[in-house]
Parts: sequence; structure tokens; C-alpha cells
Amino acid sequence: MDTLASRFRLRLLPALLTAAGVILLGNGLLSYTSAVEEPPPPVALATFEPLPTIDTTVVLPPPGETAEPTFPPDRVVTRVVVRRLGIDLPIMLQDDDKYGAFPLCDVALYLPFMGQPGQGRATYIYAHARTGMFLPLLRESRRNAGQRMIGWTVEVYTSDNWRFLYKIVEVRRHTKSLDAAAAADWESVWLQTSEGPLESSTKLQVVADFDSAEPADPTEAHPKAKPRVCV
Repeated sequence: MDTLASRFRLRLLPALLTAAGVILLGNGLLSYTSAVEEPPPPVALATFEPLPTIDTTVVLPPPGETAEPTFPPDRVVTRVVVRRLGIDLPIMLQDDDKYGAFPLCDVALYLPFMGQPGQGRATYIYAHARTGMFLPLLRESRRNAGQRMIGWTVEVYTSDNWRFLYKIVEVRRHTKSLDAAAAADWESVWLQTSEGPLESSTKLQVVADFDSAEPADPTEAHPKAKPRVCV
């Protein structure tokens, strides 16, 4: 049965709620959207130093390549080794004022007006054909003109702790001048010894071309020289 109470609930109550909503909307108390907030105050961002610029002019060596020594102006040879012949000698520059002009014994000597290892010229090293010096070179040169020495390794150490390796490519017998060595415009080492007892005797020259270079232990690159005046 339709009672007064039910009609009140169904008709009057919704009308009252609708009217109340209109009043609230008008007063700005209700909104169908989210509340509007004040914008946040501006915050200054921290400053950063720019990253360093990459230098595009730097060129790295290709993979697999090893560093080679640059040539310092004060580099000199200090030791020569030919292991196949048992040769191992310290090298020095002959001091004529101290020792005289005749080559010293128990050491090898170098010609200062020739090149040094790494300079792209001939390095010229010489010693007497005596026991403990370059006598094995002379003896081997007399066997089939020294052809067995072709391909053997010559080790040359330097004052800045490098070891240069050379391969013997030529055995020159009965030579009388330094012209060929002076004209050499490639990296090489020339070993010389005398073929006779006189200063005027012909010379043996063993030529070795550059093969490789590597850093050396300072103790190996600086053997103690004990020169003596030959008698």
C-alpha cells in the first residue's frame, strides 16, 4: 500500500538532496574535478661542468702492434752478443787520450761517426780476432766463406736499456774500406775483425739486418767493461 512515508522517501527526499547540491555548487563547495593547487615555487637546477672534449687527433696504434723505441740522441751501444759463437762483449768508445789509438782488448768498440741502433743507419762494431773477442767470427768465415752464419742472430744492447736483434745476411771477406757500411741507409749492424796481424791487413765484415727490438733489463744492458791495452 502506498503510504505517506513511502511517498516522502521516493519523491520529497531526492528533491531535497538535489536542491542542496545546487546550493553547494553555487557556493563553490563541491567540484566534479580535482582540487586546484597552487603551483610549486620554482627551484633552480644545480649547474654541472661540461664533460671534457675528446681530442680526435689522437691516433692509437693498431691492435697487435708493439711499441718501438724512439731514438734518443745520447743512445750508444753497450753490449754485443752472438750466442751461436759464444761471443758476449761489453762495447765502449776508444779513448785515444787514455789508451792510445790501438784498439783495446777484452772489449768491443764502436765507430762514433757511424749510426746507433734505431737510427736507420749502419752501427759499426769491431774487435780483435783474439780469444774471448771476435776470433770465432774469423774462424767461422773460413768455413765455406762463412755461409753457415747466414740467419744467425746478433744481439746489441744500448745505454737506454733496449735490446736490438739483427739477422746475419752477408759475410764480406777481404774488405779494405768502410765505404759500404758508410753508405748503408737501412737499420743494420756491421761486425768487423781483422783477417791478419797487421793494421793494414784486410778485414772481415759480418752484416746483419734489423729484426726486432725490446726493452732490456738494465743489468743486462750495462755489463762492466774491463778493457786492457793489447800487447
